[in-house]
Amino acid sequence: MKKLFLFTLILITLSCKNKDTESQTASMETPEVIETPFIWEAANIYFLLTDRFNNGDTSNDINFDRTKETAKLRGFKGGDIKGITQKIKEGYFTDLGINAIWMTPIVEQIHGGTDEGTGVTYGFHGYWTKDWTAIDPNFGTKDDLHELVKEAHSRGIRIVLDAVINHTGPVTEKDPVWPDDWVRTDKQCTYDNYGNTISCTLVANLPDIRTESNENVDLPPQLVAKWKAEGRYEQEVKELDEFFERTGHPRAPRFYIMKWLTDYITEFGVDGYRADTVKHVEEYVWQEFKVECDYAFSQYKKSHPEQVLDDNEFYLVGEIYNYGVSSGQEFDFGDRKVNYFDPPSFQSLINFEFKYNSRDKDYDDLFSHYDAILHNELEGFGTLNYLTSHDDGQPFDAQRKKPFETANKLLLSPGTSQVYYGDESSRSLIIPGTEGDATLRSMMNWDSIANRKRTKEVLTHWQKLGKFRIKHPSVGAGNHQMISETPYYFSRSYQNGDFKDLVIIGLDLDSGEKVIDVSKVFEERVMLRDAYSGETATVENGKVTINTKFNTVLLERE
Repeated sequence: MKKLFLFTLILITLSCKNKDTESQTASMETPEVIETPFIWEAANIYFLLTDRFNNGDTSNDINFDRTKETAKLRGFKGGDIKGITQKIKEGYFTDLGINAIWMTPIVEQIHGGTDEGTGVTYGFHGYWTKDWTAIDPNFGTKDDLHELVKEAHSRGIRIVLDAVINHTGPVTEKDPVWPDDWVRTDKQCTYDNYGNTISCTLVANLPDIRTESNENVDLPPQLVAKWKAEGRYEQEVKELDEFFERTGHPRAPRFYIMKWLTDYITEFGVDGYRADTVKHVEEYVWQEFKVECDYAFSQYKKSHPEQVLDDNEFYLVGEIYNYGVSSGQEFDFGDRKVNYFDPPSFQSLINFEFKYNSRDKDYDDLFSHYDAILHNELEGFGTLNYLTSHDDGQPFDAQRKKPFETANKLLLSPGTSQVYYGDESSRSLIIPGTEGDATLRSMMNWDSIANRKRTKEVLTHWQKLGKFRIKHPSVGAGNHQMISETPYYFSRSYQNGDFKDLVIIGLDLDSGEKVIDVSKVFEERVMLRDAYSGETATVENGKVTINTKFNTVLLERE
């Protein structure tokens, strides 16, 4: 009897030990995986001119008899929505580490061209609106936009459109001026104070929407005639009636435009707007616009639950020309300061000082500068950094002599990064025969990407940094800490709830063996991977050794 009891006890003990071992093994084999969240403050946004990126449909290259000879790079060149979708499907943006695409406006542009000394210019850039309710056929169709958003979202890429509320397109022989109760044309901005920046036209022949008005106005007669000819007048008026009944807003010019712009959210599910010429519009207009954007986005999510990417709010980033992050939350008009973050309007503002700081500061001074501001004065908000843009005539590297430094400073700085199309491929920014900002707007250099060894090397660097950035929100949204000055290593750390992200980055390193102190970031015996070379190493005595020919290290937990 004692032997039987002893044998049974041994079996029970062994069984318990086996279950403990199985439990431990299962725990080791299936650790809890927390999905990397999408964070706008850490996003990598690709900004492109729809007409200049890629021609996916040559059948729509000419519309409205826009056939006059233009000044160099001031006419439509064929880029369209289908061309962007084509590159999404090919994986170009995924390979580049892009998780949001900002497109110039795609609404219908004026049909005529302007000719004011530099030769004829058409509205290829998208900022000369004729009809906010229609997509310009040079850019494509509604079906094209539906497909673009669907293909982008299926790859985790958000779509940001461009919102113009400040002005219509110029007046031409084909495009009459809008009624006086809609626009002003008599006063041009002098930019020397608040009033002379807002209640005026930006330049001659660019009618300024009366965004301050709360007076009820009728639809412009040219828009009524256009819609009737297209057979959609009754539907457009019905939707406007429903909008004004729901919101209680007066039928003032700005609210018509807000309705038309937010339709792109409810119909297509776009994720954000970049607001054009923000400081030229009363600040309360943007607060009103945010309310309508948020409502439209919530309605889209309710109507399309299967297409909801996450619980992020609608993204609004503002263009306040000459705003810099060092100013904190306020912009100074000279006689008045305005805070565009409070009351809430924008999550982020474009950072016009970033290129200057990138010229004047070394890596750590630059990174530490923005780390301090974003975690103090701008805590809870963001910044959109750029080094090249469509209308900034003094880019960081106009001659494209520093493509690797450009990538390092842009993609590794705290804040959201804005890659301007061709930054990653050294697309030329100096085009002989052009005038003004046309030199910044050449066609994307796909041939160079396909055929030039140097371009491929530059692109590969941008791809590695970009993919690392979107994989690790700590790069853009985390806390920065220098580890050593020479050789230069730093860490970034980010935590939100159960999600924690830690990385170590090294720049301008010597080729060959690199012994890296990781003791303040990673624990002993952890396996680390250098995402730049693909090499792995285990932490021993607080250090890892990586042997690569590259001068960049991107360390992450394996």
